[in-house]
Formats: sequence, structure tokens, C-alpha cells
Amino acid sequence: MTHTTDIPRDHERAALPAHLRTALQLAELGLPVLPLREGKLPFGNCRACTRSACGDRQNMKAAGPCECPAPCHGWGAATTDPDILTSPAWARAWRQAQAVAYHPGGAALTVVDLDDADAIVWARETLPATKTVSTTRGEHWIYLGTMTSPNNVRPGVDIKSVMSYVRWLGPGTGRMQLLPDVVRSLAVKEPTEVRPAPCAVTVPAPAGDAVCRHRSPAYLERGIAMAEQRITEAPDAIHKTVYRTFLAVLSAHGWCGCLTENHVGRLFTAAQAKGESLRHCEIAWTNARTKLGM
Repeated sequence: MTHTTDIPRDHERAALPAHLRTALQLAELGLPVLPLREGKLPFGNCRACTRSACGDRQNMKAAGPCECPAPCHGWGAATTDPDILTSPAWARAWRQAQAVAYHPGGAALTVVDLDDADAIVWARETLPATKTVSTTRGEHWIYLGTMTSPNNVRPGVDIKSVMSYVRWLGPGTGRMQLLPDVVRSLAVKEPTEVRPAPCAVTVPAPAGDAVCRHRSPAYLERGIAMAEQRITEAPDAIHKTVYRTFLAVLSAHGWCGCLTENHVGRLFTAAQAKGESLRHCEIAWTNARTKLGM
């Protein structure tokens, strides 16, 4: 969607909300940004986007994953477009914003989030030094390169890159290094014994080099649509429903490489529309992958 908002000049920015001024500065540096509300959470979807009414992830290059001009769809709303950031549709969010976040994957970055002193000691002994930003409880170690964004890869350590967001806490210190294999390996877990899941799940053998058993994209699309519907229509026990649904989708479609970020994003959007936070979605997804030994 095209906006007609003029890009504020330096003398005009002084009248803007402080977080918006910060966001515009970061956008000029190539960091896709978005406002955060209280609790370090993105703003919820507008009425037009609630429960996938907007069609969701139609256009990741716009203000969000769909045509909506508002800052909807969590991390997907992150943008570097000043016209979007200063548009009337975003004005209310900036007035209420408690912080600014950025999408690391959108800037080709990966953030290793160290939550406590023990995690920092581990990083200093294990990871190559890179740009570091101090946080309330620990540090962000920032590398150049992208990867998946699993949480709890080890005690006190999360990874934020694609399909994720990180609160902006300043430029940090040190020289940024290329994303090393030791960080990528944190997302690879050794297969563990799989105990019976709380719901019936059949885990197929990995497809390997064989022809994809889905054969037709319609099969996968039907599976994702059914998963969205299951989450959307859940009357209660949302946490459990989201986890079980993620587990079922991964067991049926996660081995052959057909799942894309688009499919995963649709599931996350459905869950967030029911009140799940982005962090809870990420944890549920990571736990489901771990359960299946992926």
C-alpha cells in the first residue's frame, strides 16, 4: 500500500514521539523496526486482520504481512519505510509505544540473547567475540547472517533472527562478526527419546532424497488450513491446543522440506489472534520440534 506521508526533516522530527524518532533513525540504517507496547510485546492485530480475515501473509514487503496499513502481525510489521512508520495508521501505536524493536532476520542479523550471568560466561568461553549490547539481565551478541530463531537452546540462551524481533537497546560495542557455525549448531538438537504425546500423532520417516510424499501442494495447503481452523475454533486450553497443533503439523509435514516461513507464519498468526504471545508461539514450535527429534 502506498502512503503519501512526507518524510520528516530533522527539524520536524523533534515534534514526533521519542520512540518514533528512534525508529526512523534505525530505519535509515537498514533495520526493519516496529513499536512495542507494555510488556515488550508487539501491538495486536487490528479488527480487519483478526482471525486471518485479511488473508495474512500476502505481502511481506508492505506494512505487515498483508495489505493492512496498521502495524499488525507482530514481527512481520517491521519495516524500513519512513512513509509507513509516520503514517496515520501507525500514529496511535507510536503514542502508546513503550519501546522500539527490530527484526534481525530482515537486516541479515542474528542475535544471541543471553539472559543471565552464567549465560554470558558461557558465551565468552564458547563464542567468537562480536558486537555486544547490554540488556536488563544480560547481553545481546549480534552476528552478521541469518538462521532460525529457537528459544532455550541452552540455559539462559535464546536465538533471535528470522521470524522474530529484538528490543532496541542501543548500538552496543565491538565489531560485528560473521555468524559462526557454533551458533548455528545451537539450533540442531540430538534426537531424543519421544514419549507418547498427549494426542495421537504419527511421525513419518524423513523423506530424504525420495520424492516428496505430498506430491500436490493442495495436500499441504489443506493441512495448514485445518490447523489454522483448529486453533481459531479452540474454546479454551489455548496453550495446549497451539502446542498439539504445531506438533501435528510438524509430524505430518515437517520432514520433507515443504513447510515454508509462510506456512509457519500463518500458524503463528492464528495463535496470536487467540491471545498467544509471539514468545509462547516460538516456545511451542521449538518444543514440538524437540519432541519429534527435529
